Amino acid sequence: MSVESILLVATPAAWVDAAVEGWRELLVDHANCEKKAASTALALIFAYPEDTQLGLSLSRLAREELRHFEQVQGAMTELGVPFTRQKPGRYAAGLRSVMRTSEPGRKLDLLLTGALIEARSCERFRLLAVRLQPPLGRFYARLAESEARHFELYVGLARERGAQEWEARLRALAGKEAELATSQDGELRFHSGPPAP
Repeated sequence: MSVESILLVATPAAWVDAAVEGWRELLVDHANCEKKAASTALALIFAYPEDTQLGLSLSRLAREELRHFEQVQGAMTELGVPFTRQKPGRYAAGLRSVMRTSEPGRKLDLLLTGALIEARSCERFRLLAVRLQPPLGRFYARLAESEARHFELYVGLARERGAQEWEARLRALAGKEAELATSQDGELRFHSGPPAP
């Protein structure tokens, strides 16, 4: 499965240009994203302890996300980028606003939202890898490969648990994701839209 088959729209060139210019700011947000990805996987494990296959799969994913967090922290140290606190961006909250809150739909939507976030990350790592100088460009190229595995994992888990409706729900959630990733945003984040002028 390709990124293009998951995401409804491509990242705007304006976001890529802003991200290349603001790579330091983006790196700080990237560190937060890796922590959040690990915590999301752990939250799913705790929410659905009876689903042992999901638990084992997401346990491995959480460990990999934490390794990525450590690598981003290392890159920040190497490149002299200090950590700064950030307020939550609108992306995750926007996706949550269209997710179902009762079961069994909630579980499926959580998995599909995970797939969309990882797919967007994969796409943006690929775009940045060819624009940023080493070592960051090389690092992002490696991460793009990991994110591809991650979104494929989430899609596979969703397909197994919602065989009759996962595709329709993916399209519905992807519509909101496309809006959030392409509409003008007040701040540059890894999953934001292009910054407003």
